[in-house]
This record gives sequence, C-alpha cells and structure tokens, in this order.
Amino acid sequence: MRKLTLYIVLVLVVCSCGSNDRGEVVGAKSSTKWFTEKPFGMVLVPGGSFTMGNSDEDPFGGIGTSARTITVGKYFMDESEITNSEYKEYVQWVRDSIVRTELALMADEMRYLDASTGNSVDEGIARYAFVEPDTTTEDATVYEKYMIENYGGINNVNSITEGRSLNWREPILWGKQDYPDAAYAEVMDSMYLPLEDTFEGKRILKVKKLVYTYSWFDKAAAAQSKVGTRKDFIQTEDVSVYPDTTVWVKDFSYSYNDPIHENYFWHQAYEEYPVVGVNWYQAKAFCNWKTKKKNDYLASRKHPIKVPNFRLPTEAEWEYAARGGLDNATYPWGGPYTTSDRGCFLANFKPVRGNYAIDGALYTVEAYSYNANGYGLYNMSGNVSEWTNTSYNAGSYQVGSSINANVVDRENKRKVIRGGSWKDIAYFLQVSTRDYEYADSLKSYIGFRTVQDFSGLAN
Repeated sequence: MRKLTLYIVLVLVVCSCGSNDRGEVVGAKSSTKWFTEKPFGMVLVPGGSFTMGNSDEDPFGGIGTSARTITVGKYFMDESEITNSEYKEYVQWVRDSIVRTELALMADEMRYLDASTGNSVDEGIARYAFVEPDTTTEDATVYEKYMIENYGGINNVNSITEGRSLNWREPILWGKQDYPDAAYAEVMDSMYLPLEDTFEGKRILKVKKLVYTYSWFDKAAAAQSKVGTRKDFIQTEDVSVYPDTTVWVKDFSYSYNDPIHENYFWHQAYEEYPVVGVNWYQAKAFCNWKTKKKNDYLASRKHPIKVPNFRLPTEAEWEYAARGGLDNATYPWGGPYTTSDRGCFLANFKPVRGNYAIDGALYTVEAYSYNANGYGLYNMSGNVSEWTNTSYNAGSYQVGSSINANVVDRENKRKVIRGGSWKDIAYFLQVSTRDYEYADSLKSYIGFRTVQDFSGLAN
C-alpha cells in the first residue's frame, strides 16, 4: 500500500512539473511577448470614425470633396514634417554605403598580399574589404556555413556585393590629407564631380551617385492576380535620394532666392526646417529606409520581431489626423478663422493678399512651430503641403471603401497632397481641401511625414 501511495505521489509530481496540456486546444504560444512601442518623434492617432470631406457647400471642390463617413484604425504619425536633419541622416547613410561598397570592391580588386608570405595585408584600402564570415570557427552557425558553401554569400548574392557584408567598423577618411593610399584616393575621387565642373578648389559631391535601391512585394497586385508566382510581384526601385535644391529658383522666376537655394538643405541654420524638393518616390524610399534602420538595429540586438513598416499616410488617415478629434472643423485648430482671439496667425501660409511675412515667416518655418492640434501634431495646415499614399481621382470619394479608405492606382501618376503650404491661400489649409501633384514633381512647398500601423485592431 505504501508503494502504491508513493507511486501516485511521483506521478502527480511529474505531471505538475511537465506540460499543462490536457488535450485541449490552447493556442500556439509565441516565444516572446509583443509590446507596442511608440516610435521616437511620433504620436498615437486613435482610430475612429469621422466625416471626411466638406460638411458645408464648397464652390471649389464640388463632387471631389463630398462628405462621407470613414473609419480608420490606430496608427502612429510623425509629430511634424520630416526635417532637413532627419532626411540628411538618410542621405549620409546612402552616401556612406556607396563609398564603403566601392572601397570594398576596390580592395577585392587590389588583393593586397605580402610578397614574402603570400598572406593578405591589412593596410590601406584593404582595411575596408568585405567582412567575410569565418566558417571554420566554433562561432560560425550551420546556416552561415550552408549559405557560403552553396551560394557564396549570406545576403543577396545577386547584388553588387554578391551577398557579402560591408565593413562599418572602419571609419571613412574624408580629409584628403588622410587618404591611406592611391587606390583609396581613386575611389574617393569618383564620388566627386570632375575638376572641370568645380571652381575655387572646392570638390562637390556627385549627388547623382546617391541612389537607394530597395525591393518590395506588391501584395495588392498578387492578391488580385490569378496567375504568376511570387517573384512576379517583387518590385525593385532605384531612387535618387538627394533633394532638388534648385526648386527655390525653378519655382519662382524673376525672384532673388539664391541664398536659400544655396543653404536650405545643408546649412545648420535650417536643420529643423521641413525638407522640400523631394518627390513622391523619394518620400516612399525614405519610409523604406526608416523601416530598415529600425529593423537592422533590432536584429543587431538579437530581437526576433520586426516593426511594422513606416509608410506615407493615406488621404483618409491624413485628414483624420489633421482634424485632431474635431469633426466637421475647418482647420486643425477648429476655425473658422486663421488667427487667434489675439490676432496671432495660427499657421504659415499666404495671408492678406500676399503679405507672406505677416504670419512670422517668409518661406518655411521650423517643423515644430505654431501650436499642435488635438492629437499633438504640428503644422498639419500650412508650412509645406504633404505627400500621401493615395492616387488622386475626382470621384474617389464615391468608390473608396468606408473602412481605411484608400485609392491606389500605379498607373495614375497624380498623387494627393494635403495641408496647404507657406505659399497657399487659406482655402488650401482647410483639412478637407484636396489637391494633387504628379509623383515626380519636385517643389519648394511640398514635404512629407510618415506613419506606422499600430499592431492590433482594438481601439
């Protein structure tokens, strides 16, 4: 009897220490828990329903802005337009990636070897050679060994780097007096305009070389198509990243804008001003890089989860956010006036028949100027108009869904811009006013901000 009692006790102990599974469906459990983290510089826009379009008669908009009820989900949105400083970080990353790639390729070509031993020499440009994983050590994973053996690289073997990793540990030497050897000087020389295009001894960066290449999967096209394989819907984009600084001259004939043309993007004085001279394709490429930057950081920390993609807002998301919780309002601050009860202007636009400076700014202003709206968003009206991810169609309000409405038409090059700018009259500052520009347009009055989906549907 004592043996039987002891046996029962042991069985209970074993069962209690093991799985709790009693044959019931309890769901597959993730190895890590997900906690939604608010991205830096963004605010959470609560999902909900609102009246999209003009609630009052609009003699200009007509059919294009007829009111309807739209519901959107939660999402994060940048507090302000993307600034010169933020965009410059992207440009510099692309620049450094290209320089490191060309240095590594040149190092490959030079193949520095010690004449006496035949071993490679770690000096000069050789310091920037590709980082080759050592598959002979105990630290090498089975995956790395397999990829090297079968594909010759771990990453994209079809790229110019053939799947090899760049060396980001070695600092780039920009000072001409610091170049370690002639091969290094040759690579750096290729990054600048030829001597005949320079003056006063100043070498100017060849900005046309700054191209960001990325791929994305066209989920919408794949879902609607009945033929084709996955590779048929993978799109690759090559996008020039440098903003067009000449827009300040092109947009305004017979106007002296030379100083702002020369200084607006690169000078420290304008770092917190919104970036302009960026087209729709460039804005989307920035969103891809912003996602990559965050996910690369998470991967370096051995974090198994990726963040949702950063992207441009849809037209519906933009208008919902701009209203700041004030349904049927004329402006982000309510309205119907563009000044406060003390006569202070509430946005940067073109008031009083062209007295540009009366609102406190001749052109753009810092991205965090004026008061934020009810959701904590700055300059949703005025300063610069903003690209959205929506294709412009005068009748899109009638055909779009009532849930997360968006019209995407890759053949339609007209893209919706919202918010009005420093050069627009007050009508274009209204949260319901629609406008558009062609996707390849580069203007001194168009910028953008990004959004990120909130993971989870509950509001």
